[in-house]
Amino acid sequence: MQITYTLTAVAAATLLGFGLVAARRRLALSRAKHRSLAGHSRIAKWFAAQVPGYAYDEGRFFASDGAPESAQAARRAGLKALSTLYAERYANTIAMTREARAALPDLAFTGSYRVPFQYSPYLRQQLTVGAFLRAADGTMVEDLDGNRLIDLTGSYGVNLFGVDFYKSCIAEAQAIAQPLGPVLGAYHPCVLDNVRRLQRISGQEAVSFHMSGTEAVMQAVRLARYHTGKRHLVRFTGAYHGWWEDVQPGPGNPMPPRETYTLRDMDERTLRVLRTRNDIACVLVNPLQALHPNRNAPGDSSLVAMRSGAGFDRAAYKGWLQRLREVCSERGIVLIFDEVFLGFRLAPGGAQEYFGVRADLVTYGKTLGGGLPVGVICGQGRLMKRYREERPADLCFARGTFNAHPYVMAAMNVFLRRLDSPEVQALYEGLDDTWSARAASMNAAFADADLPVRVAHFGTIWTVEYTQASRYHWMLQFYLRAHGIALSWVGTGRLIFGLHFSDADFKEVRDRFLAAALQMRADGWWWSDPAGSARTVGRALLREMLLERLPRALRPGTQNEPQPKQGPTPGPDALSA
Repeated sequence: MQITYTLTAVAAATLLGFGLVAARRRLALSRAKHRSLAGHSRIAKWFAAQVPGYAYDEGRFFASDGAPESAQAARRAGLKALSTLYAERYANTIAMTREARAALPDLAFTGSYRVPFQYSPYLRQQLTVGAFLRAADGTMVEDLDGNRLIDLTGSYGVNLFGVDFYKSCIAEAQAIAQPLGPVLGAYHPCVLDNVRRLQRISGQEAVSFHMSGTEAVMQAVRLARYHTGKRHLVRFTGAYHGWWEDVQPGPGNPMPPRETYTLRDMDERTLRVLRTRNDIACVLVNPLQALHPNRNAPGDSSLVAMRSGAGFDRAAYKGWLQRLREVCSERGIVLIFDEVFLGFRLAPGGAQEYFGVRADLVTYGKTLGGGLPVGVICGQGRLMKRYREERPADLCFARGTFNAHPYVMAAMNVFLRRLDSPEVQALYEGLDDTWSARAASMNAAFADADLPVRVAHFGTIWTVEYTQASRYHWMLQFYLRAHGIALSWVGTGRLIFGLHFSDADFKEVRDRFLAAALQMRADGWWWSDPAGSARTVGRALLREMLLERLPRALRPGTQNEPQPKQGPTPGPDALSA
């Protein structure tokens, strides 16, 4: 009997010990999460489900910040002038965009989420941004009406060296691939040259070709899980690695996070988690997060008060990557650099060269395809192997019909050969100094004009910030288009320059930007309550949302008001406010 009691006590103590260890590990994981909604995917999904869909009527659209009648009148006149200008200048482009909207869900989504959802329905009645272009050259794109705009969309990062560069890459690639044509499965001879060049650029041993950057990251994670025997991965708050599974957790993904830990970027608490857990296969790093650590990619659809706090510190981020590299090496965790967006933009060898830190696996895409779609993984030979000699049925499968397509491989080969040319290498000389000086000159122009606008940058990737709280900063994108600057659908959150922009090209951007901002101020959108702040705007918005969730009869002062129109459901960026 005594033995039974002793064994029971030992078992209970053991279980209690295991429970305490598990509790400590869980607490450490919680402390390593960023305290914003972006750092807590499940809470963010719950919160998104609580946000009511509603839209401002005409009166509230112009007066949501409590502006006086004079400012509201200026806004009405300004929006009417913009509406008239858009209708006349962009008539054919707008007509085709409206016709296509119903049949293109992507177009319907981006059109609805250019601005905060409360403003979107009324604004879309007044302004439509065209989605069609017919030509491009130099730094310019041309719409269906013959309007030429400076392109700051960068084709989502593809056009690093300018559209003319990629046009010629594709033309030369067509001649190279034409004799073989679209024969798939076998390799075009240029593939071997691509492999050798990528080995040299990445410092890695093996190369794998895929159809997109997202697919390359998917396979990199799969390989890490295969070789470590672990299933969990770590990503950092705000980072984007494609929209697959729960690697893009929270709003926008119908599934809750299952195998992904979202932890703080540049934080020692994250390193403690990596040192103490045994279930982590890999760590995903998107170096672009150095511009805005622990924040989602900025977009005007979430710009309900102000955007600030972005800034790049090369030394600090390099130190972080070095510490991360050390911990991953100690713990046998695969370190993956996702350079799909940023690769070749910082240096010919990408972020690995720029920061002096070697990853275990690195993914590339976008510009590497020479203008055609592609994804690439480069990595250590042991991690890239997809089968085990000793267990032939245990393999890591990955194939794709269009992997290593002859035309894509030929365009990549042209790109990689040109990357080594003196003309392209010269574009990297003094790159940081050049773009830092350009950002400083633009900020000086804004300051001299007493405008509440500033820019932060990471090389050629820029974001617009604001120095005062306002409910209407997102209007700037429409004034910029009126002054001949094309932005992507996220608006002023992301400006993408190419290395081919000359000083004269940049001056034209700065002048147009300044003119657009001055006009926006003259039209009353930057009226500001002296007592207002980002916090007071946020609290007012939260109070407004809470009232919208009440039955209409219970809302104060609304019993006799007409029913407001319903707006779109808030999108994935709505929680960045």
